[in-house]
Amino acid sequence: MLEYVKMVLNKVSFDVTLFRKELLKSLGWLNAKEKEELRRWTEQEYGRIYGYVINDIFRKYN
Repeated sequence: MLEYVKMVLNKVSFDVTLFRKELLKSLGWLNAKEKEELRRWTEQEYGRIYGYVINDIFRKYN
């Protein structure tokens, strides 16, 4: 499931609203270990562009 989530996030990364929506949805599907891995991956891949979104979502919803 984690690889699927990464694929979806890659596809919607052009739009902050879609990225946020898909990242939020993904947290409901993943276990704790996968969530942590996703957090690291999103920070590495999209932290420069969407760092504020990533931090906000993982702080509030994780």
